[in-house]
Amino acid sequence: MAVPARKTSKMRKRLRRTHYKLQVPGMSACPNCGELRRSHRVCSSCGYYGDKEVVKIKK
Repeated sequence: MAVPARKTSKMRKRLRRTHYKLQVPGMSACPNCGELRRSHRVCSSCGYYGDKEVVKIKK
């Protein structure tokens, strides 16, 4: 069996894992109501996508 000759140090292990992190989703302001929404998605507060009403939202 292949076994590593030396123990991987804590620093080397942590440097390798620096890219494992949570990413914040891309948010943009809705052009209709101004609320923050995810890019390329229908606004959950007003139901608009761009300048068209896609979903009727009950108030």
